[in-house]
Amino acid sequence: MRVLSVIAIASLAAVSARAEAWSLDSCIAYAHEHNISVRQRAVDCMTAEYGVVEAKDRFLPTVAGGVSQNFAFGRGLTGDNTYANRNTQSFGAQVGLSLPVFQGLAGVRRLDYAKASLRAMLEQYEAMKDDVTLNVIGQYLQVLYNGEMLGVAADQVHLSQVELERRRELLAAGKIAELDVLEAEAQLARDRLSEVNAANDRELALVALARMLQIESLDGFDILPVAEAEAPLPDVDAVYANALASNHGIRAAELNVRAAERNVSLSRTGYMPTLSLNAGLGSNYYRVSGIPGDTFGHQMRDNFNKTIGFSLNVPIFDAFSTRNSVRRAKASQISAELQLDDARSLLWQNIRQAHSQAVAARRKCESGAVAERASRAALEAMQEKYNYGRANATEYEQARSAWFRTRAELVQARYESILRTRIVEFYNNAR
Repeated sequence: MRVLSVIAIASLAAVSARAEAWSLDSCIAYAHEHNISVRQRAVDCMTAEYGVVEAKDRFLPTVAGGVSQNFAFGRGLTGDNTYANRNTQSFGAQVGLSLPVFQGLAGVRRLDYAKASLRAMLEQYEAMKDDVTLNVIGQYLQVLYNGEMLGVAADQVHLSQVELERRRELLAAGKIAELDVLEAEAQLARDRLSEVNAANDRELALVALARMLQIESLDGFDILPVAEAEAPLPDVDAVYANALASNHGIRAAELNVRAAERNVSLSRTGYMPTLSLNAGLGSNYYRVSGIPGDTFGHQMRDNFNKTIGFSLNVPIFDAFSTRNSVRRAKASQISAELQLDDARSLLWQNIRQAHSQAVAARRKCESGAVAERASRAALEAMQEKYNYGRANATEYEQARSAWFRTRAELVQARYESILRTRIVEFYNNAR
């Protein structure tokens, strides 16, 4: 009884000694800001926003200007329709404007497609944050689980140390054989090895969590315990209905279908004629060697011209380019619809699995707690018998191993219950 009380006090002291620890909510918030996958999705959203801006800019006119300078040497045609050796040079400058009047609704549909793609990308960004949230929750609880297993291993070492000291005292009094002391030393060595492995497991889990958060140094980085779930689990069908209405992954898949529909409409605009307004300004300068002419300024002013007109382009046969584009767009739409069906099916599977695992884990916690109390009582009784010589060392070690085994199973069931319950609550309340 005294040994077990010392173990409990040592465990509480180890928990209270943690400093500068992160809560689960702070880890999730930090991951949303710094996780590489989330930041990549944010860049994708920026690209989609630029796509909307580009689609709007397609409605604007295009203006282009240019100049040219040409030189000619040798024989050339003269003004009296004969050839002579002349050197000539010419200069021209022009600026033109083209304004789309009617693009076969391509501009409007391109803008609709860009906006639909942006909405889908924003939902994918939120869906990535949801994935990161679930990953952080799982890894956070893994660190806590490994920490409790480290505490169990430390308790084993402490109990083995106490037992070794007791046997040495009995050996000195001549009440037990030296073999019993050697067995206690071997057990202590095995328990210390288990403690080292448990400490390494916790450290590796903490490193994995830090990587999710993009934290480069573990100095001062630790986490706080979480409260165990006590509220009853919601109905699985209600959770699925709520998730269908609010899950960002489902929303992104639905918006991808809408974007694919807009892309089909955009592809069909290739069958439509287009009308553009064209306007331009220009002038030129011409000089022939040996023949006097007006100055550059006079010629540029006198040769100044203005043009305006319309151009109509009617597609007659484009080597089936538009037809093939429409077919590809329709195939992409079918693919998006299949991905939506798959996303709904996967969501139902994940919710159903998490709900079943949460129910099973809670039952394991209940039975595990009963088993742990029974094994602890059995160990206390065996310890009393062993102290009075009515039980041997093998029986005592078996009782002690049974207690630690049930403790480990209870810890595992507890954190399994917390994790699966958190997942169910996440799907039920995610917005």
